[in-house]
Amino acid sequence: MRRSKLILIAAGLTAALAVGVALGRPAVATAATPAAVAAAVAPIPLTVYHSPSCGCCKEWVKHMEANGFAVKSIEQPDLSGVKAEMGVPGRLRSCHTAIAGGYVIEGHVPAADVKRLLSEKPKVVGLTIPGMPQSAPGMDQGKEPYEVLAWDATGKTTSWARHN
Repeated sequence: MRRSKLILIAAGLTAALAVGVALGRPAVATAATPAAVAAAVAPIPLTVYHSPSCGCCKEWVKHMEANGFAVKSIEQPDLSGVKAEMGVPGRLRSCHTAIAGGYVIEGHVPAADVKRLLSEKPKVVGLTIPGMPQSAPGMDQGKEPYEVLAWDATGKTTSWARHN
């Protein structure tokens, strides 16, 4: 193989690994096939339902995009039907509802917690931060500790992560 082609392949693999690490994906060297490179840099699809007038929802969308998610934003003035359809119990609701990898993401859940959910694939409906903690992504005011909860099909919650 010509030296210039080898240099290009090595540069491409290095860039793909760097992007993968930045997106929180493992930095494992594998064959530099076009499919492998594309998978290493592919954004994670996320659909967000939110009110057209909600500024904090739009800030959370920016947080998710900055962390490797390809966001499809759907604005609706009333989200109660979406939340009911997605199985979000009333006590766990927040301002916006998202779907990623078949999981429901309710409220200002940090991107790192969503990536962990998608990586571990537990048997839960999704993640939530009930209410609107002021220090969560998209709110970004102060240092109020908050907890991310996972919930199952029965509505039972377990602690997923704590943020201080």
